Amino acid sequence: MISSKETLKFFPQPVLKYKVENFSYFNEGLLEYIKKMNKEDNVGITRSNRGGWHSKPFDLKDKNSIQHKFLMETTKYVFDAIKTFGWKLIPEKTMVTEMWAIINKPHDFNVIHTHPNSYLSAAYYVKAPKNGGKFVIENPLSVARHSYPALEKQNEFNIKVAGLDIKEGELLIFPAYLPHKVEENKADEDRIVISFNININNFK
Repeated sequence: MISSKETLKFFPQPVLKYKVENFSYFNEGLLEYIKKMNKEDNVGITRSNRGGWHSKPFDLKDKNSIQHKFLMETTKYVFDAIKTFGWKLIPEKTMVTEMWAIINKPHDFNVIHTHPNSYLSAAYYVKAPKNGGKFVIENPLSVARHSYPALEKQNEFNIKVAGLDIKEGELLIFPAYLPHKVEENKADEDRIVISFNININNFK
């Protein structure tokens, strides 16, 4: 019988999940803004989306717009994430570099990808129907896929892929290097997500 044991956990891959306050107000306005963008440009751009609509970057300059108000609302969550990571928080040097929307209609999905040249990335759920597609992350440590014996049970030491069911109004903030994708939308309605990247300007 083992009388002494200490499990030391290093190199975790954190995904922070927040529930945005007053999310119903933001979702109503954001949905209107996104639909307007989609109507004006129904082609969008192609990145990780397969069959979905990926918007061009949001216009965040108008301080009275719903998207700018949403940007300001998410600041407290971004700041909290930075503190959680143990990084030095310098508000005036912390910035959202780009924000966009993705509409996944039934059968649409997003392939595995990362967000280069950013410290953090985020995903906010404007519309998240049941079976709309899990947010899936992959273990970025290549050794986890290299060589391993048969598993008796899955845990944080051997997991290679993890999927999250997300609800409307929830915000995920995670390392931009973390490989992630979105499963196929198997619902009968659209799944609408806003994503954005966060950088910290370390230049003097």
